[in-house]
Amino acid sequence: MNDSKEILKKRMNKLDRHFVAIREYRSLIESLMKEMDIYSPEIFQKLKAEERAILEAYLKRFASIQDFLGAKIFPLLLEIRGIGTEKMSEVLEKIEKEEIIDSLEQWIELREIRNELEHDYPDDLADALADMRYCVEHLYVLESYYANSLRFVAGYLE
Repeated sequence: MNDSKEILKKRMNKLDRHFVAIREYRSLIESLMKEMDIYSPEIFQKLKAEERAILEAYLKRFASIQDFLGAKIFPLLLEIRGIGTEKMSEVLEKIEKEEIIDSLEQWIELREIRNELEHDYPDDLADALADMRYCVEHLYVLESYYANSLRFVAGYLE
């Protein structure tokens, strides 16, 4: 059990670093938005390479956070609390039951939108930019999952 706790501590620290970085990217995106509507296809196509890179970095970090939560954090949270699971679908059902995620539907929606961006971008630029906006505006959802995860194991990590 102590090994699991140590692994979880390390993973939570790594996740914290991901959130620090993504918040910095989001701040840069918000600064760009003050100057122009970066979600407009016409304006997006005129962005400098470094401005587009900010959006790409944000999306990569968003995807990493969601993947890391789902694959590395959620199963370990349940293990530490003695809740057995075998499949990812069971993990997500139990994580929802424990109120770490607000709903399985929300988790799946975030994942689908993120996946569409990774696979379709920039084929349909207007749709891709709408999905990007969704990911930027819904960072708070991933942050709440992280906060709920910390609360779920708070007494176990001390």
